[in-house]
Amino acid sequence: MAWNEPGGGNNKPKDPWGGGDQGPPDLDEALKKLQDKLGGLFGGGGARRGGSGGSGGSGGSSAGIPGGLLAVFAGLAVVVWALMGWYQVDQQERAVVLRFGEYYDTVQPGLHWNPPLIDEVINVNTTKVRAVSFREIMLTRDENIVEVKLSVQYVIDDPTSFVLKVLEPEISLQHATQSALRHVVGGTSMDMVLTGGRAQIALEVNDRLQQYISLYETGIRVSKVTVDDSKPPTQVQAAFDDVIKAREDEERVKNEAQAYANGIVPEARGSAQRVLEEAMAYKEQVVANAEGEAQRFTKLLAEYTKAPEVTRERLYLDAVQGVLGNTSKVMVDVEGGNNMMYLPLDKLGTSSSAGGGTVREVTIDSSNIRELTNAVTEQLRRDAAAAGNRRGGR
Repeated sequence: MAWNEPGGGNNKPKDPWGGGDQGPPDLDEALKKLQDKLGGLFGGGGARRGGSGGSGGSGGSSAGIPGGLLAVFAGLAVVVWALMGWYQVDQQERAVVLRFGEYYDTVQPGLHWNPPLIDEVINVNTTKVRAVSFREIMLTRDENIVEVKLSVQYVIDDPTSFVLKVLEPEISLQHATQSALRHVVGGTSMDMVLTGGRAQIALEVNDRLQQYISLYETGIRVSKVTVDDSKPPTQVQAAFDDVIKAREDEERVKNEAQAYANGIVPEARGSAQRVLEEAMAYKEQVVANAEGEAQRFTKLLAEYTKAPEVTRERLYLDAVQGVLGNTSKVMVDVEGGNNMMYLPLDKLGTSSSAGGGTVREVTIDSSNIRELTNAVTEQLRRDAAAAGNRRGGR
């Protein structure tokens, strides 16, 4: 019944609770009427009415919650409980199901139902790559202290073992990583740790760490181990920097020496080869000249046998030509005279013109020297003969 439905006195709206003009309705009475209606709806109204006409001992039950309402509440609770059992497992996850705290099943991705409050479902991401970093100070094989920073990437390979076999698998992973790192670095020299041995150290740590966590049954699979940094402790960093600089200087000097050797050795070998070739050429030249002179002497001997005077004169002229060709001054001794004539051939080779004053160069070859010698000798003989005639006439 609506509040504004007519029927009340003095044109007032009729009270739906049946109060009339008695004022606001009683809350307890309203609740009692609501219970009566619900009880009649579910078949509990007759029993309630019968109870009201009976003895006074049943009056307490009339004030309690009826059985139908309890059934409704129970049904709703069962529905809610059933709905709470549905859950979704993503594609990258696996779900570990525990029933009363004991392992029951490992379910795959999809929509699943398990009884809530009885089963416990733990979702584990099996594709996510997790990473953890470590920074440790440890001793090397040669008893030097180094500081190593290491990163480990891993995934959960077996969700059942990850959830149930080990209490805290990631802490176990950290401890295993520290143990593997100390074992590997403890068997490696400091030079390898600080310079070119990082990749090899990472591989060895990866293999040893996987053995450890597989033995512990943590359900973790190591994807990659990377040595991010390796350096000496801060207290001795300056000394190590000096050592590294000295090694770099050593390598630089070696490279410079090797470059110098690569430049000087081929040059020396080329010079040596050139000297050998020149010596071989000189040898062949001397041998060829000797053979030519021998052949020339043999042929000259044959000509000398045929005409000794002509050959002797020819040899004399060739000798004079060879001597005069290498000097610029000639001394001529005249037979029958006491004077020696000096011929400056270098001055005779050039003459100056009277008009322009230009210098004309005259080339003196073997034929010119021979003609000049003969002319000078003949002139000296004529002068000597004329001087003798003058002394005889007196």
